[in-house]
Amino acid sequence: MTSPHLSILLTVRNEERYLPAALDSLFRQTVRDWELVAVDDGSSDATGAILDAAAVSDPRVRVLHRPPVGLVAALNAGLNACRAAMVARMDGDDICHPRRLEKQTAFLDAHPEVTLAACQVTQVPRQQLSAGMRAYENWQNSLLDHDQISRDLYVESPFVHPSVIYRREAVIAVGGYRDTGWPEDYDLWLRLAQAGARFARLPEVLFYWRERPERFTRTAPSCTLEAFRACKAYHLRQAFLTGVAAVTLWGAGIEGKAWRRALLREGLEVRRWIEVDPRKLGQVIHGAPVVGINTLIPGVDRTLVTVGTKGARAQVRELAAQRELVEGDDFLCVT
Repeated sequence: MTSPHLSILLTVRNEERYLPAALDSLFRQTVRDWELVAVDDGSSDATGAILDAAAVSDPRVRVLHRPPVGLVAALNAGLNACRAAMVARMDGDDICHPRRLEKQTAFLDAHPEVTLAACQVTQVPRQQLSAGMRAYENWQNSLLDHDQISRDLYVESPFVHPSVIYRREAVIAVGGYRDTGWPEDYDLWLRLAQAGARFARLPEVLFYWRERPERFTRTAPSCTLEAFRACKAYHLRQAFLTGVAAVTLWGAGIEGKAWRRALLREGLEVRRWIEVDPRKLGQVIHGAPVVGINTLIPGVDRTLVTVGTKGARAQVRELAAQRELVEGDDFLCVT
């Protein structure tokens, strides 16, 4: 049997309300050479029947019915069943632009050096969006090339998981999806980055991400701020902070102190805090002094920027440039 050009990996549980529209958006794609591997993770509603009906009407659809063992197991089962070299993720409550698969696969075909290609996303319905989610959407959509994505890789997850297409072999090579207690997709992006993967984003909105209170990213324990910090701290220990016993934190506020706790769990101490407010200089927090940016020396310090206020990253980067500090070598923004 000839393998399709693209596999679509859809994992779903109890999505009878939105699943028909999601499937319809796939059947309306301008490219036809794909298979849909749909993993029903123990649904108790009509989700399984909807998928089975789709498989009857379209031979490109294959359904895996599994007990409700969780998202990561469902993703790995589906990934193992995918036959194409490229895998597009999809969720049961989202919508694809009709040309999404065409444009992302064409980009990957034309750029064999790229491991993962995302697209810009729009959250729907718009009236339910918080200011924070609008900011996240704008930030993510602004990261278009590998260098931009890599620079902000530890700020937040740079990709909406179901909006990406990746090369299956590269994901298998880093171990597929893992159940670690933190976001399985973000963990994957960081492992791919450490393995030398290159990322890209098409500068077009090709994916419509449904916002609702029960969305997995809002309800799962693995998607809390603490879980994200734990994920970042673990991977920083394997990359930017390899061989480092103590770090400098730029920002001694609530977020900085939360980062200290996450780093301690990875065996890393905070040796000092950086602050630009002269009123805070000279304090001692958890045994570490609060000092000014003039103490940062290029090539010597490993600093994590934990200042999370609006516009802070741009200000920090400007101040760091004045000190001739190199982002990625001397410091990283993690909020």
